[in-house]
Amino acid sequence: MADHDIVIRNGTVIDGTGSEPRVADVALTDGLITEVSESIDGSGAREIDAEGLIVTPGWVDMHTHYDAQVTWDPYLTPAGWHGVTTVVMGNCGVGFAPAKPDRRDWLIRLMEGVEDIPGAALTDGIQWEWESFPEYLDAIERRQFIADVATQVPHGALRAYVMGDRSADGIEATAEDIAQMAALTEEALTAGALGFSTSRTPLHTSVDGDLVPGTSADVSEILGIAEGMAAAGHGVFEAAVHIPDVPDSFDWLRGVASITGKPVVFNFNMNDDYPELWQEVLSLCESAHADGLQVHGQVAGRPVGILQCWDGTINPFAGRPGWEAIADLPRDERLARLRDPAVKRQILAEEHPDPSRFVHFLLNTWTKMWRFEGDTDYEPDPSLSLGAEASRSGVSPAELAYDHLCSDEGRGLLYFPLMNYGEETLDPLRTLHLHPLTRMGLADGGAHCGAICDGSMPTFMLSFWARDRSRGAKMDLPYVIHRQTQQTAEFYGLNDRGVLAPGYRADINVIDFDELNVDSPRMAWDLPTGAKRFVQHGMGYRYTIAGGEVTVEDDEFTGALPGRLIRGPQ
Repeated sequence: MADHDIVIRNGTVIDGTGSEPRVADVALTDGLITEVSESIDGSGAREIDAEGLIVTPGWVDMHTHYDAQVTWDPYLTPAGWHGVTTVVMGNCGVGFAPAKPDRRDWLIRLMEGVEDIPGAALTDGIQWEWESFPEYLDAIERRQFIADVATQVPHGALRAYVMGDRSADGIEATAEDIAQMAALTEEALTAGALGFSTSRTPLHTSVDGDLVPGTSADVSEILGIAEGMAAAGHGVFEAAVHIPDVPDSFDWLRGVASITGKPVVFNFNMNDDYPELWQEVLSLCESAHADGLQVHGQVAGRPVGILQCWDGTINPFAGRPGWEAIADLPRDERLARLRDPAVKRQILAEEHPDPSRFVHFLLNTWTKMWRFEGDTDYEPDPSLSLGAEASRSGVSPAELAYDHLCSDEGRGLLYFPLMNYGEETLDPLRTLHLHPLTRMGLADGGAHCGAICDGSMPTFMLSFWARDRSRGAKMDLPYVIHRQTQQTAEFYGLNDRGVLAPGYRADINVIDFDELNVDSPRMAWDLPTGAKRFVQHGMGYRYTIAGGEVTVEDDEFTGALPGRLIRGPQ
């Protein structure tokens, strides 16, 4: 009879704490790590030879949007392709609970606009089994997943539930409304939610152009909800903020941290229009911590980059009459039209009839647009932008873009780093990652289906930052692993995971680090109703183990679904 369920032998253990790698064995029994030592006596019912491989905790992704997908996809892709063993969803103030039946379609339109998840897929895919937030948790608990699932209370859904037609942004909540929102937040956290989220950015709108409810809510509403969090005794407060507004918002961020005594985290993407602001924001975080307040910035692992293609949400010719006339044709027919020289001349000669300043910036700033191919370079060389290439070649950047989009049977991609790349280097982002008051997140798994493909970020963090970066300094591998294991787990009170040590949950990745990589994004039509999304797979995961069960072997799912709902801090 075996002494252990699984023994992983001779691997290079990087335990999640930031400690240096060491060669060791790891034993797992009953879903827990039972021993980590140079040589484990006894046998495992399954023995895994990890010589030449690294052994890490499973990734804890603290910023996802699987709120609807949990009802139809047990593999939680893309998370399941990238070694993630715990996901935290319910971010940015959007989600689907609490939800009265007459608000379901409205919540779908809100999520579709904010997170670019096809509304048809949401309408067809969501299996509504709840109204209250505790009932939503019960519905999740009845399901099985490839990873553990935790969630937060979204401000938009909460405000709509309490205020109904008065929930639209710009309408102030009454004292009674605020008291009810606080009570429902306390109820949800007591039932098992790990936090509360809100959106305070004008970039987040529904498909109808409406801001997320609560975007400009009076601070009294925010602080009132914080009182509900304090009554529950736990919970992270997560905010999607407009970075230029952070200095003016910092008083209320401090206020929430003071009331709850728990972490507050805001989405910290560097805005290209304010290149020095990130340093001021870090100073504000440092000042808060000096006063005993836990205010953190949440940073991404790479630029927030818009992928543009003929099949995506956006391309440089969107809005031009010639493109709009053929945009909805079947792919093959559309590509044939695009290859017609007369159609090409027409589209290139046109302009968007009435672009906003932002749309004009996104569609026509050729010096910020690159071909996206080959090794999928997320730190593109300024000399290789379409604008720079056009200057050298004498061919217009628009024509270069058009021809590239038509390449690869119409699957050509263009990359537009929208945030975190104002200086055309990732050095400032590296500085943010090395700062003790930031946390790794913003991968947005499950969201931005037609324009952003960052759910692969947990894999990218290792392959790029610890191995492949060529245009600047890297980060140490143990530190990168610490960033998305122990650090993210502890931030949300999940103290039972994120470390390879006896007593911790047996969530583990066994990785061929030399082969670890992400493939090029591609469009797939695999959501409910055949709706589209960008997908990007990982490679190099020899094994992913969740709760002591092997869920991935040689980059393929085994069919095991040990993941469950997480209720409250662990």
